[in-house]
Amino acid sequence: MELSKPMEMMLNEQMREEFSAAYSYLSMSAWFESQNLSGCAHWIKKQSEEELEHAMKFFGYLISRGAKASLQALPEPKREWGSAVEVFEDTLAQEKAVTENICAIMDQARQHRDYATESFISWFIDEQVEEEESVSRVLDKLRKLGETPISLAMIDRELAAR
Repeated sequence: MELSKPMEMMLNEQMREEFSAAYSYLSMSAWFESQNLSGCAHWIKKQSEEELEHAMKFFGYLISRGAKASLQALPEPKREWGSAVEVFEDTLAQEKAVTENICAIMDQARQHRDYATESFISWFIDEQVEEEESVSRVLDKLRKLGETPISLAMIDRELAAR
């Protein structure tokens, strides 16, 4: 069974979103490095690597279904933030946007009885629950503890362990 053209377009767009998220997270990692928060930089760089893996899953799935994987230009990522909280707020917003897109793909798959895509996208739905929870936990800690040098050092050390 071939992918419908609308589904192929949605999957290609999601692949672009995953690559874009990876690029954004790498930019965030560079910002953390410039702030001497190497643990935060490490944590967010791991996020970037995960997003690359996700993009490649979409790439492989499109190919396996006989569709064309269409690589598109990526927007230039933001490079400056005012605080660690701001970085993690942007990260959470990014993850929530991805979750919405993934759910839209699931809705489309169900509507068109595309069971293969439904099965494929189920993994991403579970992954997004983990992603949002993980980022929310870091953001909650940053908000509760504030961004004093001691609290940032503590959180930085914790995130370095990822």
